[in-house]
Amino acid sequence: MTPVTAAKVKYGVWGLIGGAIIAMIIGFVWGGWTTTRTTKRLGDEAVLAARAAICVAQFMQQPNPQEKLQELAKVYSYDRTNIITKGGWDKMPGEEQGNFAVARACADGLEVLMKK
Repeated sequence: MTPVTAAKVKYGVWGLIGGAIIAMIIGFVWGGWTTTRTTKRLGDEAVLAARAAICVAQFMQQPNPQEKLQELAKVYSYDRTNIITKGGWDKMPGEEQGNFAVARACADGLEVLMKK
């Protein structure tokens, strides 16, 4: 290989590496690319939000939901999760057991309704 060709190859390889780095920076910062871990976390958060919404809806479908909200407002915030679990509102249709994370998110959602 001639020295001129070797120099062209060298600069071409460095240009390829630099272009790849720039493409990755643009893709992850502005292009919306995500890693597998981030995608899984976002998916889990979306599922939890949907389940919490179902829990709140199940709570509000019981008789006298406004009175129950007032009773729940009188309880300490850390006990609300236990009340939701005992009431069974954190159980999704078709499931036998509830989920603590759903109950906690449901309590947060009901807290918003208590303030209205």
